[in-house]
Amino acid sequence: MPLRRAVIVDDERLARRELRTLLEAAHGAAVQVVGEAATLDEAARLIEALDADLVFLDISMGRESGLTLVPLIDPGVAVVFVTAHDAHAVEAFELNALDYLLKPVEPARLARTIERLHDRATAEAPVRRLMTADRLYLRVGGHRAFVPVQDILAIAAAGDHSLVHLRGVGEVVRHARSLREWEERLPERGFVRIHRSTIINLAHVARVDEWSHGSSQVHLHGVATPFAMSRRHGARVRALLA
Repeated sequence: MPLRRAVIVDDERLARRELRTLLEAAHGAAVQVVGEAATLDEAARLIEALDADLVFLDISMGRESGLTLVPLIDPGVAVVFVTAHDAHAVEAFELNALDYLLKPVEPARLARTIERLHDRATAEAPVRRLMTADRLYLRVGGHRAFVPVQDILAIAAAGDHSLVHLRGVGEVVRHARSLREWEERLPERGFVRIHRSTIINLAHVARVDEWSHGSSQVHLHGVATPFAMSRRHGARVRALLA
């Protein structure tokens, strides 16, 4: 199994230190702890900046819930919840968590988690779709911000990248995720492809105008320039808007 780069997220410094000690003492060949975070905002930044692909995540962190971090990070990052309570176990696994550990973490139980990490590495994990109530962690206006999924107006392909149009944001946000990857992660209801290079949020459609040769133009609230809709996608989109 390739070496995994892990970030430990817990608002208690002692809990972070104890888990780091366990990992480094028994699983150093499989897991490298590259960072620690005491808040979700700090965690989201570290996971991206350090290219982490594994996170050990506390759930009850003061006024924050670790559960809300999952939609903000890349779906390829494996998540292990580490908590003093078992009340959120079902919800954690609904978020496609790799495992759920209870504090204090027992070495034998942690070893089973590392085994699961190896098992997942040999099988393709399903991608968890976002919900409209989720938030994404995007670079907006030169800084990182938590953006509600429902504020995405449209996403247009730009080579291997994509251009994200957001409600209330003047600039277009460039993102490394491809249009196909967006299509796999966005909610199945509400977001629809209108062209091979464009996905829109139906909740923000202002009107659809006929254009030429069976194609149309879709106008969105908050976007000055309309998007072209191909004849291939037109019938389905109109049915969804009806």
